[in-house]
Amino acid sequence: MIAAQDIALPGHSRPEPKAASLAERILLIVLYVTMLTSSIAFVEPSPHDFLMGVVAAACLAAGVRFERPIAVLFLLLLIWNVAGLMALLNVPGREQTIQFTATSIYLFLAAVTFACLLSENTMSRLAAMRTAYIASAVFTAVTGIAGYFHMFPGAFDLFTQNDRAMGTFKDPNVYAPYLIWPALIIMARIVLERVRLRDIVMLGILLVGLVLSFSRGAWIIFAIAAVISFGLFVFTAPTPRLRLRIICYCFVGFAVVAILIVTLLSIDSVKEMFDIRAHAIQFYDVGQGGRFRLQELAVAALLKFPNGMGPFEFGRVHGQQQHNVYLQGFLVYGWVGGIAYILAVLTTLAVAWRSMFHATPWQPYLVTAFAAFTGNVLEGAVVDTDHWRHFFLLMGVIWGLYAATEKYRHALPAPQARARLAAQPI
Repeated sequence: MIAAQDIALPGHSRPEPKAASLAERILLIVLYVTMLTSSIAFVEPSPHDFLMGVVAAACLAAGVRFERPIAVLFLLLLIWNVAGLMALLNVPGREQTIQFTATSIYLFLAAVTFACLLSENTMSRLAAMRTAYIASAVFTAVTGIAGYFHMFPGAFDLFTQNDRAMGTFKDPNVYAPYLIWPALIIMARIVLERVRLRDIVMLGILLVGLVLSFSRGAWIIFAIAAVISFGLFVFTAPTPRLRLRIICYCFVGFAVVAILIVTLLSIDSVKEMFDIRAHAIQFYDVGQGGRFRLQELAVAALLKFPNGMGPFEFGRVHGQQQHNVYLQGFLVYGWVGGIAYILAVLTTLAVAWRSMFHATPWQPYLVTAFAAFTGNVLEGAVVDTDHWRHFFLLMGVIWGLYAATEKYRHALPAPQARARLAAQPI
């Protein structure tokens, strides 16, 4: 396992590690194994879903507490799910709709669990989570690459869909965004510390896996998240030397990614699919049954059903889903649930912004989580992200690091706190 504080702000001392209790060590192991299985998503429920129950039990044993700053997230997601339960009255007795609502409740509890976990003993728990997540992401990217290039018999059928890499997921459009946060973490480790061969190799695998997904949304959100991350790293760099280093690495990284894309495009099958997917508007976006027309119908429907239509009901009536998570929030969960969901997203962005500019050992993780989450929020305009596990993971990470930052700030001696906060651009 990589050391707990292998990313730290230059010029800031690292907190001394404390001896972990047996319950805490068990929690770290369970958390590591759970995150290691997070990419196994081709079955429902997945191994990760079962293990989250074990994580919850390990949290209780380790004395993980519910911190006050997390109450806002809990309340908003609770309202969202209560509204979802009420919407079930519109579609009674359907097993699929009950399963949908149960998944929403599970993701709500998972986000709150991750938030509580990271609000204390933050760096050791974050390190276990991060190391396993990177390993899991690299694994699923390798399977996606192997499938795309037919590296062994049956790989193409197992790990691709419509000539697009999907790894151990059921959909390339979910597989690709899953790779973004670990890629950003590795990039942060490179620019803030030093270049390691293992990081270069892992980052290369993740980027190739991302490209071969041919997910336009994921390509865009990765570009947005990378720009946000590096922009914030430049803005919050404590020394001019580090700021210059980050800027130089930005140019180098841009050149390397450009070379990688050009190399992949030299492969005929990649170039052919890229030419198809690179168009901004696809055939399924327009026309009577296209995505944009469905979104128009969804706006009209949500005005007619203030209590929501219930899960899958819009798709049953109109033939397909509306592919917009914010419209989905109103259509499935009603106006109350839709508003609660949007407020949960906006407050997550707000608390991340409030915390990112304070110098803490976990600041780079918070910056990258904010960047990846922002990309996912934007992608929600063209796809339903309300049941993406990694979306709620990022939400929980941000709230947990926000709570940890609040405690970290108030624990500093007053003069030291004022000096440190004054040095940060707010």
